[in-house]
Amino acid sequence: MHKNDNTSKIVLIEDIEKNKDKTLHYEFNGDITELEGCEIIANLDLKSLGEYIEVKGNVKGKIQLECDRCLNKFDYELNFEIDEMYAKNSLYEEYGQEVELKSGQFITDLNGEKEIDIYDLLYQSVILQLPNKKVCGINCNEGLFVSEDEMNIPDERMKIFKNIKIE
Repeated sequence: MHKNDNTSKIVLIEDIEKNKDKTLHYEFNGDITELEGCEIIANLDLKSLGEYIEVKGNVKGKIQLECDRCLNKFDYELNFEIDEMYAKNSLYEEYGQEVELKSGQFITDLNGEKEIDIYDLLYQSVILQLPNKKVCGINCNEGLFVSEDEMNIPDERMKIFKNIKIE
């Protein structure tokens, strides 16, 4: 098991290779300082699969966002799975021309690097989980919370329909 101590946010491929079953468990419990109010807990398993490193696990936590409607700050809950693949050596030689990547084919190329930056992986994964439209709640009306009674404002144009008699 490998726990972060605020200095160890990098995992050496050598550490994964020398573990039993070529698997390393990594726990991260801390802040992503580049993102305001982002506190996460991540439990990841890194496994060597020959020329590839597989990173799987779960991330839970919260991040403070600003509502796009009312501009108030609110906490957004995070709970998602990570499933990433890293190629130990360059894949460039395999793909001499452009190819379309399909689901499950995205692999991060380490280009012979001897380490994986877990902090960067977590940062990118959190960014990808953020909603396009950040709204503090279903009842957000740009800072003006309206009760159900206030929503039924009589429209003078509709008075004519009250006097209609249907036979």
